[in-house]
Amino acid sequence: MSQAKYMSEEVVIKKAMNALIKELGPVEALRFINISKKKRLESVMRHRKWQKLLDNEQFLAEVFEN
Repeated sequence: MSQAKYMSEEVVIKKAMNALIKELGPVEALRFINISKKKRLESVMRHRKWQKLLDNEQFLAEVFEN
């Protein structure tokens, strides 16, 4: 059985970026990379909104209830 050798993260990132740019072009490659960031920011904003409405004492009582 042969051992698998992993590329360094830097090499993987460079190869992936080159492949994306080659297939999609620079503008669409950047657009693709930023897709997940937009969703992440929305979920952070949703979480912050939930935190503002949270009653800390009630929440902690429910979580640590014996």
